[in-house]
Amino acid sequence: MTDVTAGPPAPGASPGQGAEPPTDQATDQATAATGGPVPAATGVPTPRAVAARLARPGAEPQRPAALPAPGRVFAYVDNSNVWIEGQRLQAVRLGHARTPQHAMANQITAPWRYDFGRLYELACPPGSMVGRSFLVGSKPPPGDSVWNRARNEGFHVLTYDRNAAGKEKQVDASLLTWLLDDSYQHMDAARGDLAVLVAGDGDFLPAVNSLQRRDLTVRVLSWEHACSRALREGADEFLPLDPYFGWLTNA
Repeated sequence: MTDVTAGPPAPGASPGQGAEPPTDQATDQATAATGGPVPAATGVPTPRAVAARLARPGAEPQRPAALPAPGRVFAYVDNSNVWIEGQRLQAVRLGHARTPQHAMANQITAPWRYDFGRLYELACPPGSMVGRSFLVGSKPPPGDSVWNRARNEGFHVLTYDRNAAGKEKQVDASLLTWLLDDSYQHMDAARGDLAVLVAGDGDFLPAVNSLQRRDLTVRVLSWEHACSRALREGADEFLPLDPYFGWLTNA
């Protein structure tokens, strides 16, 4: 795994041969806000450097540095990985658990919600052209507005029913399917496209390797304690969410 901060495409570079995906809300918002891709500033730190700086004792939650890709960004978010594991970190912060690992082993959580817009900004940095941005999770109770908030922030939301035991079904399979389908149909390595996977399960590694064999770059975002070591080390880039906990928290 290496940390790579991509620069802008070379003047006159070919736009690539990949098929263009349908323009979704995320693409419209990014274009309206920026007028198109913007060059990465000179000296912009790598994802891990940003995380290390914010993790220093006494560091205040702050807006992360922009890390746009030279091509298009395609983001795939496992909502449960972000939300449930964030609740475990909240339990640690409140003193209900000693460590995130202790919270996991004993199923300890504390109420916590995250800001969809800020997660979107981490997954699809300002200045990026967004191809697709999926957030996948299990259906909430009737009347729950959480998914509508996610849609308003630019995510295309996919939800699935839980089984009779309350377990999630189809979430990981759906993320894998969209990731692989898009990598063949819409992503273009020559254009500098970037796949961003916000998940931590090691089962995603074969799909990540499939993209890498076709020279596509994969960035993984996850909580440190909830990310498979194989996935963390197998990705081209890994950005831990932990230093952004306060910034992501929806007060």
